[in-house]
Amino acid sequence: MMAGMTGEETRTAMAPPIRSSAQDAELQPPAARAWMTRVVIIGIVLTALNLRPAITSLGALLEEVRDGLGMSGSFAGLLTSVPPLCFAVFGVMAPRLARRFGPAAVVCAGMVAIAAGLAIRPFAGNTAGFLVASALALMGIAVSNVLMPVIVKRWFPDRVGSMTGLYSMALALGTAAAAAVTVPMTRSLGGSWHAGLAVWAGLAAVAVLPWIPLVRARGTALSADAAPASAPAPVAPARDASSASAGGQEPAPLRITRSRTAWTLAVFFGLQATAAYITMGWMAQIFRDAGVPAGTAGLLLAVTMVMGVPLAFVIPRLATRLPHQGPIVVALGVCGLVGYAGLYLAPAGGAWAWALLLGIANCAFPLALTMVGMRARTGAGVAQLSAFAQSTGYLISIPGPLLVGVLYQHSGGWGLPIALMAGLMIPQIVVGILAGRDRTVEDEAARRR
Repeated sequence: MMAGMTGEETRTAMAPPIRSSAQDAELQPPAARAWMTRVVIIGIVLTALNLRPAITSLGALLEEVRDGLGMSGSFAGLLTSVPPLCFAVFGVMAPRLARRFGPAAVVCAGMVAIAAGLAIRPFAGNTAGFLVASALALMGIAVSNVLMPVIVKRWFPDRVGSMTGLYSMALALGTAAAAAVTVPMTRSLGGSWHAGLAVWAGLAAVAVLPWIPLVRARGTALSADAAPASAPAPVAPARDASSASAGGQEPAPLRITRSRTAWTLAVFFGLQATAAYITMGWMAQIFRDAGVPAGTAGLLLAVTMVMGVPLAFVIPRLATRLPHQGPIVVALGVCGLVGYAGLYLAPAGGAWAWALLLGIANCAFPLALTMVGMRARTGAGVAQLSAFAQSTGYLISIPGPLLVGVLYQHSGGWGLPIALMAGLMIPQIVVGILAGRDRTVEDEAARRR
């Protein structure tokens, strides 16, 4: 039997088993395991709170930053395209880093990068330095974006919907808080946009703390791997039985690009990300240009973001109970179309209604995360699908915010940019319906080998 194995199969069979932090926790006494589970929940919530303030705090002060750094409208559009670019480039590295160092260590490093980038960028002194420091923070966000579904799947395999909802709710709360309080906080700090942006580094620094004991616990467990070979192999009940081959080995990677569901989910993720980053980067400016005061425009953006707090908890739980998530996709898309129509016809007169409707539409993000967990059976499958869908999706989303900036500058108004936003909602609905079908990437990849 061994003689018939390929070289790759032999290397896989001989490779040492890779344990996750969840498996390491199984080696601990029950009280220690319960404590570590609580730490993981705290870490997930604090991490999620930090995954968008770097973007929405900038959106609230974009006009001040543009004036301070001498940016054109087109370059500001480029600046709003930097987040999806970084998410695509750095997010694809997350699964490999997680296999090498463990998901907790990578997320911990990600929080450090966010704190450092947000502390440095307001004081970089020029546009280039601002972009580089922003990229450092966004690199930390990118790897954490990809690994959050993985951590949820590994630590809470029976509560994917509720834990994804908690994570999405915290993410929406952090997004909304940054949009709402950045302007008034800047005023209270003397009116300097530098201080108003830098203050968010403190929240990221706090998020580093819960991951430190998880990284140390993994390091201790890995040190124990040097024990004699006669020591009994640990058994981890929380781990997917299907995610390991005989002898506790990780399965060979899926050929994820052969799955139609993976592609439709990636495109859906990309289109909803396009809408989200256009909203975060430009919606406050749309309201300001319509005559809405800066502080109120920031509050309107916050309303859009805060809609994700309750809905991000409800939608994943509802999605996991439905055999097909298409109806949710359609409902969110219709809200987006109505919101864009209102933003075009009466941006100031119905501002609060449009902000509310676009906030509902932006809840396609927690739905996409939930579908990532549902469209793969195993932890390894979720890691691959999450990296593929998010990296490919963020690549798709890169031109959107930049194109909005170009159209705005050359047309002199918001008519064409809003028409673009509404037009992109149609394919988002179509691919979302396809991605919502009850299928798994493992089955599709196997059928196409």
